[in-house]
Amino acid sequence: MPSAKPMPAPARRRLSREERHAQLIDTARRLVREEGTDALTLGRLAGQAGVTKPVVYDHFETRNGLLVALYRDYDARQTAIMDAALAACAPTLAARAEVIASAYVRCVMTQGQEIPGVAAALVGAPEMDALKRSYQAGFIDKCRAILAPFAEGGSLALAALWAMLGAADALSDAAARGEIARDEAVQELRRIILGMVERARPGP
Repeated sequence: MPSAKPMPAPARRRLSREERHAQLIDTARRLVREEGTDALTLGRLAGQAGVTKPVVYDHFETRNGLLVALYRDYDARQTAIMDAALAACAPTLAARAEVIASAYVRCVMTQGQEIPGVAAALVGAPEMDALKRSYQAGFIDKCRAILAPFAEGGSLALAALWAMLGAADALSDAAARGEIARDEAVQELRRIILGMVERARPGP
């Protein structure tokens, strides 16, 4: 009796451009996490993702383009986490201050040293300067919209918002390095946010 022919392996589904981009970003993040930013090249990414170099170059063009894409991905993740938490929290100043503080510190700690390494690799690059300014302005605008209704006249000083962002970065970085506990960072940032809004309210 003739032996049965082996069944052909099922054809792999071709990824859409969006799916491929997400796969490349995930692979790049893993490479940075495991081996550091210096190990991340377009050629190495192609090998790790199981695609040809032209595929990677089509998505990112340059190494700086890849690093900028990683930073954008981090920003998008941070925004999504904060938006989801805000949608679920009580509409009070205390609850919103807690969400902002917790989401910011959590995102920095979750990324570990991946994003600081990416940012350091892009120091001086025009792409990074523009992206960082855009990210900072977006975060400040979001916090202003969330917190200003609790302030006198619905207004918060821009200088105070920049000071809050500086404190958020410093506290989150210290927690990521293990110099302070995560809860300490969150609660101190929460107090700073509440204090900023309280100062904008009229005195007795």
